[in-house]
Amino acid sequence: MSLTLYPAIDLKAGQVVRLKRGDMAQATIYNEDPGAQAADFARAGFGWVHVVDLDGAFAGRPANAAAVRAIIAAVPGLSVQLGGGIRDMATAEAWLAAGVTRIILGSAAVKDPDFARAACRAFPGRVALGIDARDGFVATEGWAETSATTATDLAQGFADSGACAIIYTDIARDGMLAGVNVAATAALARAVAIPVIASGGVASVQDIRDLRVAGAGIEGAILGRALYDGRVDPAEALALAA
Repeated sequence: MSLTLYPAIDLKAGQVVRLKRGDMAQATIYNEDPGAQAADFARAGFGWVHVVDLDGAFAGRPANAAAVRAIIAAVPGLSVQLGGGIRDMATAEAWLAAGVTRIILGSAAVKDPDFARAACRAFPGRVALGIDARDGFVATEGWAETSATTATDLAQGFADSGACAIIYTDIARDGMLAGVNVAATAALARAVAIPVIASGGVASVQDIRDLRVAGAGIEGAILGRALYDGRVDPAEALALAA
């Protein structure tokens, strides 16, 4: 089976950064021009970018809107999935109208499931759930809080919601180049019919290879620090994913 690869553009104070385990104090700046970064990814052959408004995730409302709009404007044909600070219908609708292909609901799925379900119904095929887990339990508010809900329970609770994808992140591995938690990702994919996108820890093309053979239900993978640091070659990764 093929995988869709999603290079990550994490936004902090308008700049492209990578964090370690979601720690805002451990941010490495990779580019001060998010639009240029998106254009670089498009030239490399990627059809999607995975954008996270980190400040927005903590604030509970969009905080890097200008940077997101610059990404959308830089490459009109590039598909953008966006998460971070989307907590109400007006914000969801505004981003989809502005050119975002797919929005990601993370904290909202835990704290306001009625809104998350309503968004899935209102925008079929355009709402993904972001499930970020620490030791198997869902973290919210930019990973600052850990809930009592397991990742599997949350995913199964949305089985009939119409969500188009689940983006599953193992926080312990995010930004650490420790390798994807393939076993946990595959287990979640087996537990629900919603396609799962792996996030957190991709260190080499071997992770892409491992995800491809892990079984049905894993739709894609998000590439972060390994891509920025040159540990993953875009052409090689895309060829392997296809």
